[in-house]
Amino acid sequence: MEFSEVLRHRRMVRSFDRRQLAPGVLDRLLDRATRAPSAGFTQGWAFVVLEGPEQTERFWRHTLPRHERAGFRWPRLLDAPVIVLPLSSRQAYLERYAEPDKAGAGLHDEEAWPVPYWDVDCGFATMLLLLAAVDEGLGALFFGIFRGEDGLLAGLGVPPSCRPIGAVALGHPAGDDAPSASLSRGRRPLHDVVHRGGW
Repeated sequence: MEFSEVLRHRRMVRSFDRRQLAPGVLDRLLDRATRAPSAGFTQGWAFVVLEGPEQTERFWRHTLPRHERAGFRWPRLLDAPVIVLPLSSRQAYLERYAEPDKAGAGLHDEEAWPVPYWDVDCGFATMLLLLAAVDEGLGALFFGIFRGEDGLLAGLGVPPSCRPIGAVALGHPAGDDAPSASLSRGRRPLHDVVHRGGW
């Protein structure tokens, strides 16, 4: 698929069928995600991959308990065969910028960073994962983890130096996946977004 087509077709999918991904597809998606840029080439991201109903249920058990699922607005989201947790590591960046070739930047302390590049770079990698999914003919959804994060991370053995920026559901879109009602807002016109030469 041409890159312009990937961009045009990228959207958040909230309804999946239960088909598993073909062999090798998930590895290709994750490899493409690692091609993201990162400050100091730190690559301070990691991905916990939950594949198949038993593993994805571990995610949902913490974030959407069974007794609350009956009224869940997007029940077929739970059918996604893969959940990926993109994790960012602040510590990786602080350690990288304490190394001799970066120590002069003065960024070995968290307070010195103008923005949390560990989250920015993890976001870059996550966006590549979303685009790679479209390129493979799959659907994907990035969504926040609003509850149960501590228990989930402990259960998955995630080290304390890593935290998720959200979660990504991956799989084959179901035929009943309706576009988000938020799309009725329309895309902001370029002249409202771009300010050439100043605001």
